[in-house]
Amino acid sequence: MSALFTPIRVGQLELANRIVIAPMCQYSAVDGCMTDWHLIHLGYLALSGAALLTIEATAVLPEGRITYADTGLWNDATLAAMARTLESVRRWSPIRIAIQLAHAGRKASTEVPWKGGKQIPADQHNGWHTLAPAAIPFQASDRAPVALDRGGLARVREGFAAAALRAAQLGIDAVQIHGAHGYLLHQFLSPLSNTRTDEYGGSLENRMRFPLEVFAAVREAFPPERPVTMHVSGTDWAEGGWDIAQTIAFAQALEARGCTAIHVSSGGLTPSQKIPVGPSYQVPLARAVKGATGMPVVAVGLITEFDQAEAIVGTGEADLIALARAILYDPRWPWHAAAHLGAHVQAPDRYLRSQPRQYPDLFDIGH
Repeated sequence: MSALFTPIRVGQLELANRIVIAPMCQYSAVDGCMTDWHLIHLGYLALSGAALLTIEATAVLPEGRITYADTGLWNDATLAAMARTLESVRRWSPIRIAIQLAHAGRKASTEVPWKGGKQIPADQHNGWHTLAPAAIPFQASDRAPVALDRGGLARVREGFAAAALRAAQLGIDAVQIHGAHGYLLHQFLSPLSNTRTDEYGGSLENRMRFPLEVFAAVREAFPPERPVTMHVSGTDWAEGGWDIAQTIAFAQALEARGCTAIHVSSGGLTPSQKIPVGPSYQVPLARAVKGATGMPVVAVGLITEFDQAEAIVGTGEADLIALARAILYDPRWPWHAAAHLGAHVQAPDRYLRSQPRQYPDLFDIGH
């Protein structure tokens, strides 16, 4: 039996296989509200045969958006827009759905990527003042963010918790907290961006404090039977920054507090990063975390080939693999992987006629 297509239990959540669709920002929302693009995008991916579909980085507060076109979940309007999208997706697909809750911190207030992605000053249309652990900009050309005071920290914590409550109201199966890619929680973790001198800065214990407080707030707000997971950058790929040893310590602290799984990628904290990009380049980071914790670990990053994914799971380097660009390019990647590996995958009844003759057992028609 293919390891990639073996079911797995993540907390109390049963997943049909080990393929996760990673959260991918679409920059197509209006005032935080999902649009028809999200229905097309998520609906199409929901028919892929993957086990879990993760909604893109969803801002818990308006100022936590990466761009003015980010999806949010901070009020009744954003809740209603997401509810409409999910109702349509669920009508046609049984796929499990997770959501990534996020705050961009100093990397907020930017233009959408296809228009350059540069930071928009607060005094210009679609711009606002950014927030961070310390008044250190991401790019030297950016305006320095405002360092969060105690009131600001409380507002962010409460924003994450309130968004988790809304996610529960929407019936979402799992929450992933975004603590990676240089966004706010990662900014607290890394000594390159966190130069605070209070109890939230300095030592590793102090730098982990606020991300752990956010995790605790989300865990308390979200139903106890549903998973709360964390997305981390295993390293900053920069001298003096966050590294795998600190990631392992953070993962162990999360596990002790009830974290159900951890998704390990890397980078995004500093423009000076030097990333050795190549197939499976982040898998060693996932393997290191898996060796030091007992919770399921998700590997991601240039996982594009079927045998490559099978080997990652089959050799125990990670428990699940996440696909992003690969599944945008080939939205039927899980179908093709199942055919290649001699496994089967769930497909809509309307598509059963497409089953190739050489793969008579590809589709699970017993659902």
